[in-house]
Amino acid sequence: MSEPMEAKGPKVPPSYPPRSTPPPKKPVEAPRPEPKTKPVTTSLPLPGPAQARLETRRPSMTVRNRRVSSWPYEANRWAAKKATAAVTETVRKWEYAHPADAVLEETVSLLVGAAVLDGGKRISVHLADEDDLLLIAVLSHTDAQPDAEVLAQLHAVTGTVSCGTDASEDGRRVWALLSTEPPHRRTAVA
Repeated sequence: MSEPMEAKGPKVPPSYPPRSTPPPKKPVEAPRPEPKTKPVTTSLPLPGPAQARLETRRPSMTVRNRRVSSWPYEANRWAAKKATAAVTETVRKWEYAHPADAVLEETVSLLVGAAVLDGGKRISVHLADEDDLLLIAVLSHTDAQPDAEVLAQLHAVTGTVSCGTDASEDGRRVWALLSTEPPHRRTAVA
Protein backbone atom coordinates (compact mmCIF):
# COMPACT_ATOMS: atom_id res chain seq x y z
CA MET A 1 0.00 0.00 0.00
CA SER A 2 2.67 2.33 0.49
CA GLU A 3 4.91 2.99 -2.39
CA PRO A 4 8.59 3.06 -1.88
CA MET A 5 10.01 6.56 -1.75
CA GLU A 6 12.92 7.36 -3.91
CA ALA A 7 15.86 8.96 -2.30
CA LYS A 8 16.48 12.36 -3.69
CA GLY A 9 19.64 14.27 -3.20
CA PRO A 10 19.82 17.72 -1.71
CA LYS A 11 18.23 20.46 -3.78
CA VAL A 12 20.84 22.55 -5.59
CA PRO A 13 19.89 26.18 -5.96
CA PRO A 14 20.19 27.57 -9.50
CA SER A 15 23.29 29.60 -10.27
CA TYR A 16 22.60 33.30 -10.48
CA PRO A 17 22.39 35.01 -12.85
CA PRO A 18 21.01 32.27 -15.03
CA ARG A 19 23.05 31.52 -18.07
CA SER A 20 21.69 32.89 -21.28
CA THR A 21 22.71 32.38 -24.83
CA PRO A 22 25.04 35.03 -26.21
CA PRO A 23 23.39 37.62 -28.46
CA PRO A 24 23.55 36.82 -32.15
CA LYS A 25 26.35 38.42 -34.10
CA LYS A 26 25.48 41.39 -36.24
CA PRO A 27 24.69 40.15 -39.73
CA VAL A 28 26.80 41.34 -42.60
CA GLU A 29 25.07 44.13 -44.52
CA ALA A 30 23.61 42.88 -47.76
CA PRO A 31 24.90 44.58 -50.91
CA ARG A 32 22.84 47.57 -51.90
CA PRO A 33 20.79 47.13 -55.04
CA GLU A 34 21.90 48.86 -58.17
CA PRO A 35 19.47 51.47 -59.51
CA LYS A 36 17.22 50.22 -62.28
CA THR A 37 18.19 53.13 -64.47
CA LYS A 38 21.60 54.67 -64.65
CA PRO A 39 21.83 58.40 -63.90
CA VAL A 40 21.46 60.46 -67.02
CA THR A 41 23.50 63.63 -67.28
CA THR A 42 22.92 66.07 -70.06
CA SER A 43 24.49 69.44 -70.41
CA LEU A 44 24.81 72.15 -72.96
CA PRO A 45 28.18 72.99 -74.52
CA LEU A 46 30.74 74.58 -72.24
CA PRO A 47 30.03 78.26 -71.68
CA GLY A 48 31.91 81.02 -73.38
CA PRO A 49 33.13 84.14 -71.59
CA ALA A 50 30.53 85.63 -69.22
CA GLN A 51 28.09 82.75 -69.81
CA ALA A 52 26.76 80.26 -67.30
CA ARG A 53 26.61 76.54 -67.93
CA LEU A 54 23.15 74.99 -67.83
CA GLU A 55 22.90 71.33 -66.80
CA THR A 56 20.33 68.66 -66.10
CA ARG A 57 21.46 65.77 -63.86
CA ARG A 58 19.88 62.77 -62.13
CA PRO A 59 22.27 61.67 -59.34
CA SER A 60 21.41 62.02 -55.65
CA MET A 61 22.68 65.12 -53.94
CA THR A 62 25.85 64.64 -51.89
CA VAL A 63 27.83 67.48 -50.36
CA ARG A 64 31.05 66.59 -48.55
CA ASN A 65 34.13 68.27 -47.08
CA ARG A 66 32.81 71.81 -47.03
CA ARG A 67 30.65 74.10 -44.95
CA VAL A 68 26.99 73.28 -45.35
CA SER A 69 23.69 74.62 -44.01
CA SER A 70 20.16 73.50 -44.76
CA TRP A 71 16.67 74.57 -43.80
CA PRO A 72 13.28 72.87 -44.21
CA TYR A 73 10.25 75.06 -45.02
CA GLU A 74 6.60 74.59 -45.77
CA ALA A 75 5.97 75.10 -49.48
CA ASN A 76 4.15 78.44 -49.40
CA ARG A 77 4.63 81.96 -50.68
CA TRP A 78 6.43 83.09 -47.51
CA ALA A 79 9.14 80.46 -47.84
CA ALA A 80 11.22 82.58 -50.24
CA LYS A 81 11.50 85.48 -47.80
CA LYS A 82 12.44 83.18 -44.88
CA ALA A 83 14.96 81.27 -47.01
CA THR A 84 16.54 84.49 -48.33
CA ALA A 85 17.07 85.78 -44.80
CA ALA A 86 18.62 82.48 -43.66
CA VAL A 87 20.91 82.15 -46.69
CA THR A 88 22.07 85.78 -46.54
CA GLU A 89 22.79 85.56 -42.80
CA THR A 90 24.81 82.35 -43.25
CA VAL A 91 26.80 83.69 -46.20
CA ARG A 92 27.75 86.77 -44.16
CA LYS A 93 28.69 84.57 -41.16
CA TRP A 94 31.01 82.70 -43.50
CA GLU A 95 32.62 86.12 -44.13
CA TYR A 96 31.76 86.45 -47.82
CA ALA A 97 31.20 90.03 -48.95
CA HIS A 98 29.96 88.92 -52.37
CA PRO A 99 27.52 88.18 -53.90
CA ALA A 100 25.49 91.20 -52.90
CA ASP A 101 22.33 90.80 -50.85
CA ALA A 102 20.20 91.65 -53.89
CA VAL A 103 21.84 88.85 -55.92
CA LEU A 104 21.29 86.33 -53.11
CA GLU A 105 17.66 87.47 -52.75
CA GLU A 106 16.96 87.15 -56.48
CA THR A 107 18.63 83.72 -56.72
CA VAL A 108 16.94 82.24 -53.65
CA SER A 109 13.56 83.68 -54.70
CA LEU A 110 13.82 82.06 -58.13
CA LEU A 111 14.92 78.71 -56.71
CA VAL A 112 12.30 78.60 -53.95
CA GLY A 113 9.58 79.88 -56.29
CA ALA A 114 10.28 77.05 -58.73
CA ALA A 115 10.16 74.47 -55.93
CA VAL A 116 6.92 75.85 -54.46
CA LEU A 117 5.25 75.66 -57.88
CA ASP A 118 5.87 71.90 -57.90
CA GLY A 119 2.93 71.55 -55.51
CA GLY A 120 4.57 69.67 -52.63
CA LYS A 121 3.97 70.29 -48.93
CA ARG A 122 7.57 71.07 -48.04
CA ILE A 123 10.84 72.22 -49.55
CA SER A 124 14.47 72.06 -48.43
CA VAL A 125 17.01 74.81 -49.00
CA HIS A 126 20.69 73.79 -48.98
CA LEU A 127 23.76 76.05 -48.99
CA ALA A 128 27.40 74.99 -49.39
CA ASP A 129 30.69 76.71 -50.24
CA GLU A 130 33.94 75.66 -51.84
CA ASP A 131 36.71 77.36 -53.82
CA ASP A 132 35.10 80.83 -53.70
CA LEU A 133 31.78 79.48 -55.00
CA LEU A 134 28.40 79.18 -53.26
CA LEU A 135 26.00 76.37 -54.09
CA ILE A 136 22.33 77.06 -53.38
CA ALA A 137 20.04 74.09 -54.02
CA VAL A 138 16.32 73.75 -53.35
CA LEU A 139 14.49 70.40 -53.28
CA SER A 140 10.73 70.22 -53.73
CA HIS A 141 10.39 66.59 -52.52
CA THR A 142 7.87 65.85 -55.27
CA ASP A 143 7.88 63.85 -58.47
CA ALA A 144 7.55 66.97 -60.62
CA GLN A 145 9.41 66.94 -63.91
CA PRO A 146 12.40 69.25 -64.39
CA ASP A 147 11.47 72.59 -65.90
CA ALA A 148 14.15 74.39 -67.88
CA GLU A 149 12.27 77.71 -67.88
CA VAL A 150 13.72 78.73 -64.53
CA LEU A 151 17.24 78.12 -65.86
CA ALA A 152 17.08 81.07 -68.22
CA GLN A 153 16.03 83.31 -65.34
CA LEU A 154 18.83 81.98 -63.10
CA HIS A 155 21.34 82.41 -65.92
CA ALA A 156 20.45 86.10 -66.10
CA VAL A 157 21.34 86.71 -62.43
CA THR A 158 24.67 88.51 -61.97
CA GLY A 159 27.43 86.22 -60.70
CA THR A 160 25.81 82.93 -61.73
CA VAL A 161 28.55 80.51 -62.73
CA SER A 162 26.29 77.52 -63.37
CA CYS A 163 22.72 76.40 -62.76
CA GLY A 164 20.63 73.32 -63.30
CA THR A 165 17.53 71.32 -62.52
CA ASP A 166 16.86 67.60 -62.26
CA ALA A 167 14.55 64.98 -60.84
CA SER A 168 15.95 62.30 -58.53
CA GLU A 169 14.85 60.05 -55.68
CA ASP A 170 14.95 63.09 -53.38
CA GLY A 171 12.50 64.94 -55.60
CA ARG A 172 12.95 67.78 -58.02
CA ARG A 173 16.10 69.80 -57.36
CA VAL A 174 16.93 73.26 -58.70
CA TRP A 175 20.36 74.71 -58.01
CA ALA A 176 22.63 77.65 -58.78
CA LEU A 177 26.36 78.12 -58.32
CA LEU A 178 27.34 81.72 -57.50
CA SER A 179 30.76 83.34 -57.56
CA THR A 180 31.97 85.06 -54.38
CA GLU A 181 34.48 87.18 -56.29
CA PRO A 182 33.75 90.90 -56.50
CA PRO A 183 32.30 91.96 -59.85
CA HIS A 184 34.86 93.20 -62.36
CA ARG A 185 34.63 96.86 -63.27
CA ARG A 186 34.95 97.74 -66.91
CA THR A 187 37.12 100.68 -67.81
CA ALA A 188 36.68 102.72 -70.95
CA VAL A 189 39.52 102.60 -73.45
CA ALA A 190 40.61 106.08 -74.51
